[in-house]
Formats: sequence, C-alpha cells, structure tokens
Amino acid sequence: MTLSKTMNPLTSPKTAAYSAIGAAGVTLLWLVALHFLSPEFDPAWRMVSEYANGRYAWALSLFFICWAISSWALAAALWSQVTTRAGKIGLYFLVAAGVGEFMGGLFDINHPLHGVSALIGIPSLALAAMLLSFSLIKNDSWASAKPGLLGLAHLTWISIVLMAVAFGVLIGTVIQSGVEMTGEPFTTVPQGVIAVVGWANRWLVLVYNGWVIFTAQLAAKNQ
Repeated sequence: MTLSKTMNPLTSPKTAAYSAIGAAGVTLLWLVALHFLSPEFDPAWRMVSEYANGRYAWALSLFFICWAISSWALAAALWSQVTTRAGKIGLYFLVAAGVGEFMGGLFDINHPLHGVSALIGIPSLALAAMLLSFSLIKNDSWASAKPGLLGLAHLTWISIVLMAVAFGVLIGTVIQSGVEMTGEPFTTVPQGVIAVVGWANRWLVLVYNGWVIFTAQLAAKNQ
C-alpha cells in the first residue's frame, strides 16, 4: 500500500489528514451529544459503551464508526511520511485500532465481540501513537512539534493506566463496602464506593482523538 502526493486530490494525504480531523471532531461531538440524549447514564461511573442500552444506540454506533474513520484516515495521511520500520508498524497498529473501533459500532456492549473490539482498539491506538510519534519527529519538518506530539502520545498509554486504576478502585471499594457484586450496573453508587471509571473512560476517548487531531493537523501542514 503506497500513497503519493501527486495522486487525485480527493484521495490525497492532505485530504486524508483533514478527513481524520473532521471524523475525530465529530466523534467527540457524538460523545457530548450522548451525554444529553441519555442523561440517565451517569458519566462518573457508566462506561461510554453503556449508552447502547439507552434509546439512542444508533448514536453510539455512529460515534464508534466516526472514530474508526479518523484512525484510518490518519493512517492514509501519514503513510507517505513514515520512513522507519517502527513507524510502519505503528501505521498497521493504527489501522488495527480502526478495526477495533469499527467493531465497537457493529457489536454493542451486549455482544461477546464487543470485548474483543476493545482489546483490539484500545491498546492498538496507544501503540500506534507511541511508534508513530517517535518515528515522525525524526523528520526535520516534524521536529519542532516534538513536545506536543510526544506529550499526547504518552498520554494515550497513561490513559489506559488511569482507566485500569479506576476499575481497580471501583472493585476494591465495592468489596470493602460489602455490596454484593451481581454483574448488573448500580442504579446509584453505594456509600463508600469510589466510582470514577466513567470519567477515566471518557478521558481516554478525549486523549485518543486529541492525538489524532493534533497529528493530522501536522500531517496536513507537512504535505
């Protein structure tokens, strides 16, 4: 797979970069919209995927599909600018992240494959961000963006850690509180339970799409 700067403008790397920016922006807008469409899901402790159990499951599907498009469009935008082996591996991880995100739109939280989609999408984008960012800053045209690019790249894996910690704190405080764990979501947070995993989940979405937007802006500028 190769992309050329002389190809049709409709499929050029610059167009792909702007498509990635637009798709990532729309992804975040869908997330905000879901907060208003389904206010019954407390964002502090309900995961984004749980919106599938509300009345606007279709909006959540569009959220995931737009997210996938942003990842694939960014991969297309960067393909001609990545020259290192590690960077090329990062591109494939970015494509894989899009696959996981697209699967999230097809298979909701009630489907067995939703967990698989998360296992593909979440770590793949963090790996892509790290590999691609370290590769791109070796190019002279990208060197000045090193602090912002690496800062956002590191935030991707930090976001995963924060979400894992938030899960651990939730489970630990549930056990300490003596609340029976039935597998069903709480209707209200029991006393003594620290539930911030929903915010950690949303922070991850924000960081991931933030990295895509920032990187795509640089990709468009450097074409």
